[in-house]
Parts: sequence; C-alpha cells; structure tokens
Amino acid sequence: MKKCMRNHLVMIFVRNPELGRVKTRLAKSIGDQAALEIYNILCKHTAKIISEIDADKLVFYSEDIQENDIWAELDCQKQIQTKGDLGQRMQQAFSYAFSLDYKKVIIIGSDIFSLRSKHIKSAFKQLETSDVVIGPAHDGGYYLLGLNFNIPNIFKHKQWGTSSVLQDTVSDLKKYNVNLLESLNDIDTYDDLKNEPQLLKQLNIHD
Repeated sequence: MKKCMRNHLVMIFVRNPELGRVKTRLAKSIGDQAALEIYNILCKHTAKIISEIDADKLVFYSEDIQENDIWAELDCQKQIQTKGDLGQRMQQAFSYAFSLDYKKVIIIGSDIFSLRSKHIKSAFKQLETSDVVIGPAHDGGYYLLGLNFNIPNIFKHKQWGTSSVLQDTVSDLKKYNVNLLESLNDIDTYDDLKNEPQLLKQLNIHD
C-alpha cells in the first residue's frame, strides 16, 4: 500500500463483475446478463465521477483484485474487502484508511446512476465543519458516508439492505455533528431502474 499523497480519500466498494453475482435482486426481473450489463454501466459511471475528484482513490473488490480494468485507468489503490457483513467490511475499510493518516475519508458504492462529482465534493467540503456526512438513498439506506475519524459503533447492529439503515445510523450519531446530502436513487430492483430512464434506455427494456 502506497503512502497517502493527499489528506482526502475516496473508497469505492465494488463487486467483481461476474454473471449471476451482481445485482441479484434486479436480475430476478431482467435476467443475469442484463443485470451484469447494468452493473458494468454503473461502474463506468462511478469511475468517471471519481476521476473528477481531487483525492486519493481506493477500490475495494468483493472477491479478487482486477489489474487491467476501469479502475486501473484512475491510478486507484486496490484492496479486497474483508469477510463479514457490510458493516464489518466498511468498518474495516475506514479503520484501514485512518491507519494510513488520511484526515477525511468517504466511502461510496458503485450503483448510483444519479451520483455526480458535486455530491462527493460537497461531502468533503462539509467534513471541514462536520464530523459525519451521509448521502441518503431513497430506499432508506445511504449511498455515501464521510468521516473525519473512525466511529466503529455506527457499523454495528444494523439490518443491512433494509429501509431502517439510515435512521438507525443517524440515531447512533446523536452526539456528533452530522450533515446530510440530497437523497439519491440506489438501483437494486426493477422499480429503482425505472426511475433512471436514461439507464433503462441503454438496455432497451420497457414495461
């Protein structure tokens, strides 16, 4: 792992793009091949957004590190996610980042088509005066989490993948200064996909 070049770090959690292993809930409606195609489009979109951010970048793969992929073009650092639920994996990622002396750390997923660089830039700006920044997702989770220091408790005792995650996380942060970004659409189901007509059009899928 190379030494941090900047004080800011963006971490991206990605799944290895394998047929039948990405967007499984969405695949129930559109099939595995279309779900994989959607995920690849979303990753390319995320990579483009990340390229516009003046910060170090660290990609965490779900299974194994891919050398020659879209993330390699961004000079991203690469790691493999640890075992455990999403909370355990995120907590370990933040612990790792802060152990490298980063001062402001943001984590995002790779499936928010409405995500723009302005959201990440705004999150870093808000971390100058806040302890925590959260980007809420329409489904009750969150698409972005930014911290100035490690807060392990917020990753524990959560029902990941449910509509209570954001509310439960905010409840754990009552003694901290928290700012929220605008709410965006997290694409997990066909109903979520229908809310992104430009993305849906790329697959030529219609009701």
